[in-house]
Order: sequence, then structure tokens, then C-alpha cells
Amino acid sequence: MSDVIALVFDFDDTLAPDSTSGFLSEIGVDVEEFWSRKVDPLLFEHDWDPVPAFLYQLIELSRSGRHGAITRERLEAWGRRLPLHSGVETLFQRLRAQVEREHPQIRLEFYLISSGIGDVLRNTSIAGEFTDIWASEFIYDEAGGIAFPKRVVSFTDKTRYLFHIQKGIIGASSRNKPFEVNRKIASERLRVPFEQMIFVGDGYTDIPCFSLIRRSGGVAFGVWDPRHRHKRSRAWGFIQEGRVSNLNQARYDDEAELYQWLEEAVESLAGRIALKNRTYRG
Repeated sequence: MSDVIALVFDFDDTLAPDSTSGFLSEIGVDVEEFWSRKVDPLLFEHDWDPVPAFLYQLIELSRSGRHGAITRERLEAWGRRLPLHSGVETLFQRLRAQVEREHPQIRLEFYLISSGIGDVLRNTSIAGEFTDIWASEFIYDEAGGIAFPKRVVSFTDKTRYLFHIQKGIIGASSRNKPFEVNRKIASERLRVPFEQMIFVGDGYTDIPCFSLIRRSGGVAFGVWDPRHRHKRSRAWGFIQEGRVSNLNQARYDDEAELYQWLEEAVESLAGRIALKNRTYRG
């Protein structure tokens, strides 16, 4: 029986303010104009998918030279400076300590599945907390600027990586095995069954993950950034549609309601797994 709990996070507006908007602001781009006048017309007039649309416009911005080429070095530097939501820096060690104290035989692992840019996310101060990170990726041209997306993570693409976690197809050794996720594995050999996963996200690209995790017996939490109250109504729709277990502000301090719910969810899952394992072995 698996003794692993997977706590899976989206990133933008879940653990931190929107990282792409933050980068654009850092390099002097009018953020509102970028989204409303560059990205939105692709969505509503030309039937683009949202994630390829913003990646394409970033490439066009880089090629224009108006704000300099968008290079790996600039993206990585932004990742190192990127601010996080309250309590995120210590969230992981607090939850790990709770599990080690109450259920030392259970392992708690953290994963990140994001539509954001991998070269940013892998350089944040919390990147080392994750067993694996999946995000959208660029290739770079001869001059060092972003040239083309080599990975796009959007909507149901995110569920693919839940299956990676479920089957244990994680880490650097899995990167050259793109079709391994389709391999059938007996339920008793799954590394992390879906009912032992907790997913935390805020947006439309998270809906397939919310649905898969909840339908499979896991826990899904919807969050909203308190600095953008207009997003609360969108998130409330996830509650009305039954896609998430509950909805909270994206704050992770000890006293924050979301953190307390995460503690309860982790404790409940750990207790259930420990009991199941004792029954299975006894």
C-alpha cells in the first residue's frame, strides 16, 4: 500500500501573484495593454487557446526589441526576486513537521503544475521544496531570446502530470520518456493513488485537475488572491459547480483558514493511510 501523500499546487495567484504579469511590469511593459490588447484578441477573435496565446505574444514582444530580448537569464533573475503569498516560504516545512510528528511512516511530497514559465518557477525561493515541477517551457534563439514554446501546460495538460505523480514518473530520469505516462499500472502498484492527493489552484486551467481529484476521492481546494477581489466571484463558481471542497484566500500563515484546512486534510489522509496499512499488513 502506498504511504505517500501528494500535495499539488498551481502557482500563479495560488502561491504567488501572477508571475508573468509581474515580469512584464518589471521590464516596463504596460501589463493591462498586454493582456487586453495583445492576448485577448487572439482568444476572442481568432480562437486561440489562452496559454499558447500569451506565450506567443511574449515571443513577439521579445522579437520586437522594445523592452529588450526576453532571455533565460532575465526570466531566471525574475524568478529569484518574485514575491510569494503570505506564509508560503514556511508552508512546506510546517506541513512536513506535522506529518513527521504524527505519522512518521507517511511521506508528504509537494508538486507544482503550472501554465507559467518554467525558467521563472524553477528559480523561486521555494523551488527546492517540490519533488517535481511541470510548467510551460521555451526554446531560445541564437541571440538568447525566447523563440518557440517547447512545452505548453494548459487545462487538461495539467491532468497529465497528475498521472505522472500517480504512477511515479517523476524527476529528471522521466524527462526522456514522454509516452511512459500511458503505461497501464495495476492499482495496487500505483505510487500515489488519486485519493491520496490534495490539489490547490485558483483558475480556469485548474478545473480539469479539480474535477479529476474530487471524482477520484482526493481533496481539491480553490483559492483566490485577496489583492484581486474581482477574482473571488470566479472562484466562487468552483464551489457552486462542486469542483472544489472549499474556497479560501491564498494565505498560508499559521492562523490562515486555508493553512488550517490543509493541515486537516493532510492529517485526515495520513491517518486513513496509516490505518489502511495496518489493516493490510495485519
